[in-house]
Amino acid sequence: MKNEKIWLWSLVDALGVFFYVMAVVLIITNGERIFGQMQNFWGPVSFLLLFVFSALVTGLLVFGRPAYLWLNNFKKEAVKMLLFTVVDLFAILLLALAVNIIF
Repeated sequence: MKNEKIWLWSLVDALGVFFYVMAVVLIITNGERIFGQMQNFWGPVSFLLLFVFSALVTGLLVFGRPAYLWLNNFKKEAVKMLLFTVVDLFAILLLALAVNIIF
């Protein structure tokens, strides 16, 4: 697998994490408007389940394809993809911080 293809898939996965995080933040920040005020046991349970589900989704986006490559004996490509994904996520983080500082 060429480096360009590995980088493209890692960018897609990193952007998937970014957009998923944005969706969860929109739900959390507008939660009271959407679901009403938490008045019982099920609000915190729902929040923690969303937290666990988020860990699952982001974990699959970051580690899923590299794990698949690793298990199919493309170990060098798997490590490259994981590292490219980490670099892409860090770049997205820096852009988000810059936007936060500017606006």
